[in-house]
Amino acid sequence: MNKQIHIMLVEDHAGYRETIAIALEQSDNMQLGSQFGTAEIALRALQNTASPKQPDVILLDLNLPGMSGIEALPWIKQYAPDSEVIILTQSDNAADVTRAITEGAAGYLLKSATFKEITEGIQTVMEGGATLDPEVARFIINSLRGKPKLTQPDKALSERELEVLELIGQGMAKKEIADRLDISITTVAYHVQHIYEKLKVPNAAAAVDRAHRLGLFPSD
Repeated sequence: MNKQIHIMLVEDHAGYRETIAIALEQSDNMQLGSQFGTAEIALRALQNTASPKQPDVILLDLNLPGMSGIEALPWIKQYAPDSEVIILTQSDNAADVTRAITEGAAGYLLKSATFKEITEGIQTVMEGGATLDPEVARFIINSLRGKPKLTQPDKALSERELEVLELIGQGMAKKEIADRLDISITTVAYHVQHIYEKLKVPNAAAAVDRAHRLGLFPSD
């Protein structure tokens, strides 16, 4: 039986909140545990130590009244470090995309995404992958190609770690990577942990971003 995924939605548009709630109800292993119209109220809920369980995934809009989603993201990661954050927004602004990933978002989807893309994105993130809207992913790759390379990490990634990182960059979950490389999921998790440590990043999306900027992936 699949593990139940508990989701928090931070979205100011009541109609869209209802739409997402209906979509999640159709999934066997996803449950919308809470929803808020402002980042401030969501942060207060996350700060509540009496709360029985933090959400597994937080769907976060950027254009919120008061504190924006981007401004709230560092606080969310502080109050709920084990919760994965997926940005769900209308904004394809370059600065928003880059800052969201830098601040620790595990995914970035546009509101034009289908219900299937959203639920698959949630599942991918829960399995250790990263989810990016195809247009956003193209933007990141194209924009980063023209940037100078960063200083290489103190400890170089091994050949196997580079293989794992490339597959993460293709949006694969840990199980898919394990099947592709014919290794165990535990071994994949071990490599992923070391990739994060060597690149000094918090999650898969940031690892892929940094790898592109470092020129670790082969050029097309």
